[in-house]
Amino acid sequence: MEELVSAELKKEHQDKINRVAAEVGKIVVGQEYMVNRLMVGLFTNGHILLEGVPGIAKTLTVNTLANVLHLDFQRIQFTPDLLPADLIGTMIYNQKKAEFEVKKGPIFANVVLADEVNRAPAKVQSALLEAMQEKTVTIGETSYKLDRPFLVLATQNPVDQEGTYSLPEAQIDRFMLKVKVDYPTKDEELEVMRRMANMNFQPNLETLLTKEDIFSIREEVNQVTISESLEKYIIELVFATRSPKEYGLSDEAYYMQFGASPRASINLNLAAKAIAFFNQRDYVLPEDIKEIASDVLNHRIILNYEAEADGITTEQIIEKLLKKIPINH
Repeated sequence: MEELVSAELKKEHQDKINRVAAEVGKIVVGQEYMVNRLMVGLFTNGHILLEGVPGIAKTLTVNTLANVLHLDFQRIQFTPDLLPADLIGTMIYNQKKAEFEVKKGPIFANVVLADEVNRAPAKVQSALLEAMQEKTVTIGETSYKLDRPFLVLATQNPVDQEGTYSLPEAQIDRFMLKVKVDYPTKDEELEVMRRMANMNFQPNLETLLTKEDIFSIREEVNQVTISESLEKYIIELVFATRSPKEYGLSDEAYYMQFGASPRASINLNLAAKAIAFFNQRDYVLPEDIKEIASDVLNHRIILNYEAEADGITTEQIIEKLLKKIPINH
């Protein structure tokens, strides 16, 4: 009987996940792809980097998703004069009690949107990195656990924009996925304009999942099976980014400076399980890995100056990898 209830609950969760995009769509036009990838991160405990020009609803999408999932949301605008204390909090002196008290910062939330993360100085990025990795922050001499679930969604503008700095490779590698967000289509932008030009536009959002549901879904995703042949396929894909010549990718090797770290293998496995779960399967297919591969790998493959000069992108390299590397059954 327990297995039956569990199966029914799993089906209920999968149906609700499919409804989340539609619920977010009451406010945000398009961006189903971004919502899907945000949920991959949420249900696999992985942080996400969103890259795109300003004004394409990154902040609105994240805020709306947090409301639909009944999560505490904080947005932090990263600027060149931001201090670590502005992020994690600090000790303040209470004159009445004649003692120092902790004032917690905006990092203490379930979903933290680090807006324009590549405009902040290194110390702030380091503080964010510690919170992402350790799920704790230290204020004064005391460590505090962050709320669960805890998800950092960082946005960055394309690096060639004024006042932006490249994030260190070690920090970028901490993000499970890097999702590139593009401009809307003409029809989508027309709908955006109509909605936002209507000052009375205020749709009611339905809360679809609770925190307890999220923890249950994480366990259900964890139980999705992946065959040994697909595990080895993931390893081959990642190793091909490090030694492309050994895999017959000599042209691509000319443009590649560094390959993906072991985190890529782990995250590709986890993300593929989430994609399978969203598609109401309890096993991973090769298509699941291929669907998510670009988002997992595109920020972990570092190209050289020759690639920039010739207009070669990481997406093109990953496309070649997926075509070249076979799946051995």
